[in-house]
Amino acid sequence: MSASKAIEDYLKCIYKLEDPTQTDKGVHTSAIAARLNVAQASVSNMIKKLSDQGFVSYEPYYGVALTESGRQVALQMIRRHRVIEQYLVERLNYAWDEVDEEAEVLEHAVSDKLVDSMWEALGRPTHDPHGSPIPDQDGVMSEQAVKALIDVAEGEQVKLARIKNRSPEELRYLTSIGLAMGETLLVKSKAPFKGPIMLQIGDQLHALDYRIAQALMVELNYDGS
Repeated sequence: MSASKAIEDYLKCIYKLEDPTQTDKGVHTSAIAARLNVAQASVSNMIKKLSDQGFVSYEPYYGVALTESGRQVALQMIRRHRVIEQYLVERLNYAWDEVDEEAEVLEHAVSDKLVDSMWEALGRPTHDPHGSPIPDQDGVMSEQAVKALIDVAEGEQVKLARIKNRSPEELRYLTSIGLAMGETLLVKSKAPFKGPIMLQIGDQLHALDYRIAQALMVELNYDGS
C-alpha cells in the first residue's frame, strides 16, 4: 500500500519519538502534535487513519506504536532523507545546514530505485552529514556507541560523531567555531547548574551553551589517533 506525504511524515515522526528502552509505553499524541506543530485534533484524526490502514496500533493511556508495516515505511523515509542529504553535501556542495529542508521535500518525490543509485554512487555511506546512521536497503540501521557531550568528564578527549539538532542557525554557529563531524574535542571545564561547557577545538577555546551541547553526541574512548 502506498502512503501519502502526510502519512509518511507521521510515521517518520512516531519512529523518532519512540523510546526503545520503554517497551511498555507508546508515543503520546501530544508529543506528535508538538513535533509536527499541528493541532491535537489533527493528530487524533490521523492516528485513526493510520490505525485503520494497519500502520500503527493505539491504546488510550498507552499511546501510539508502529506496526511492522508502519516501521518499514518510517525507515524507508529515513533512508531516503539521509541519502539525499549526503548526496547534496558530497556531490552538489551543499553545506550541512542547508540540506534538511531540501531533503524533506525530495524524500517524498524520489523513488527507492533512485535513492539506491545515489547511495551506490556515494560508495554506500553508513551515515549522513550530521552523523545519523543510514538504514540499509533492508531497513537495518546500525547505531554507534556514543553519548551526549554534556555527560563527558572534564579532561576527556572525544570525537564528534552525531548532531541531533538540525537547526540551520545552530549548525552554522558550530561551523563558525570550527566544529565538524569527526572533529576532536577536549572538554576543558563544565560550569554547574547547566552552565556552558568550555571546549578546546584545535588550539582554540570555545564556551558552548549547555542546550547545544545536549545535542552533540560523541564517540567514546577516543584517543586522538
